[in-house]
Amino acid sequence: MLFFTQAAAALALFNGLATSSPLASRAAAAAGPQSTLQQITDLYPDQSGKAKMYVYVPPQLAPKPAIIVALHFCTGTAEAYFTGSPYAQLADEKGFVVIYPESPHEGTCWDVSSRETLSHSGSSSDSASIASMVGYALKKYGGDASKVFVTGSSSGAMMTNVMAATYPELFQAAIVYSGVAAGCFVSTAGLVDAWNSTCSQGQSHATADQWADTVHDMYPGYAGARPRMQIYHGSADAALLPPNYNETIKQWSGVFGLDAEKPASTRADFPLAGYTTTTWSAELQGIYALGVGHTVPIRGDDDMAFFGL
Repeated sequence: MLFFTQAAAALALFNGLATSSPLASRAAAAAGPQSTLQQITDLYPDQSGKAKMYVYVPPQLAPKPAIIVALHFCTGTAEAYFTGSPYAQLADEKGFVVIYPESPHEGTCWDVSSRETLSHSGSSSDSASIASMVGYALKKYGGDASKVFVTGSSSGAMMTNVMAATYPELFQAAIVYSGVAAGCFVSTAGLVDAWNSTCSQGQSHATADQWADTVHDMYPGYAGARPRMQIYHGSADAALLPPNYNETIKQWSGVFGLDAEKPASTRADFPLAGYTTTTWSAELQGIYALGVGHTVPIRGDDDMAFFGL
């Protein structure tokens, strides 16, 4: 069976209750990045209520560098994701720029619930703020607009899906570490940074076409290219329950015109024992991690391969 059932997820949860850190461990991380994290304070005339912009620029910046947007988890900060994820060390190796946005909300979850953040050009929203950061970095660092990528963990993974839906023209590819489908956390009351228990508990279900319509409604009339999507989720995720993996796959398969029930290939025990990698096309790949909790640890080197870096 292509999708993992609720029963299988429950069994995996029983057999692997320990949750996982969202951050990766790499030998290179011990040395730390060669430069420091910098806050950008001239992005907006008024900083109040806006997501903060931090960047990491390696000592040896590549000509026309790639740009990666790395989105932190709830309770996290730009600094926490900078020190705990592998992207700064990888930037030292490859010469790209990393943007580390920081949520302006109490508890530092990202707003993935308000109508404004779920809309293209919602001027004061988190999604619009992050899109502005990309434009700023492309100009300031002479970045390559064809090599802009987005990734995140937990709440940052949820926002990664939202960015891929609301600003598809900006990103070549996106990697989602334990999130939910774009629009799944929508607040019917239009609340900013609201929790949606129905979604988090894996009880929000829709067809692939319905999920795709949710994406299309975030940017009506958009007919351009969309970022390639790689979706990670753990079978023992007790925060954003495993059915959210299925719904996210359904969403992007609908967007790309694929049949979620008919993948091109399925590979067990890859890239690690207990992980199953399912590929539908060059545009969509899912990686389901048996016994792994919230969230799946970042696989920095594999991320670089998926990004083409």
